Amino acid sequence: MSTTALRPRLEVIVASTRPGRVGRLVADWFVGRAEEHNGFDVHVSDLAELNLPLLDEPHHPSQRNYTKQHTKDWSATIDAADAVVFVMPEYNHSFTAPLKNAIDFLAQEWRDKPSAFVSYGGLSAGTRAVIALRPVVSALGMMAIKSQVAIPSRTHITAEKTFESDPALDASAKAVLEELARLAPAFRTLRAAK
Repeated sequence: MSTTALRPRLEVIVASTRPGRVGRLVADWFVGRAEEHNGFDVHVSDLAELNLPLLDEPHHPSQRNYTKQHTKDWSATIDAADAVVFVMPEYNHSFTAPLKNAIDFLAQEWRDKPSAFVSYGGLSAGTRAVIALRPVVSALGMMAIKSQVAIPSRTHITAEKTFESDPALDASAKAVLEELARLAPAFRTLRAAK
């Protein structure tokens, strides 16, 4: 078995779908840090590309009785994840509607997985969105880790629409990845025991 097969799968979810967004720039930077870390098989789910409709399943997600192919595909993606990172802006002191919709499509698939946040936007760096999302992921049985990345995007997005990191952000990303790498195998074992 290759070492790649043994590495935990990290699902990076890009939460903004707005045209002109900077979320993909932020996600691409974080994915680069994750690939350099080399502790994960990194997968990206961009909600703008995924384009899930407003929750359209007739059965409660806890039943996992999905009738739509987009839900079955999304379920398989999150089921395969060992850890999840939400790359998210702050909209009106909270997280985005497309992210809430994507979360609400599923239930059991989120359980017993460590999660982290890479937030961005304005002076608050998206931290109020993280505060709003933490109880949601906790209610789903995820463990929101302490480490996070908070990016005041006005100082890191250039006029040319590129992302410029700095040593503090790189250190924050490393802390997130180290904590997730430590926890993901233990949670995988926990899920396998059920």
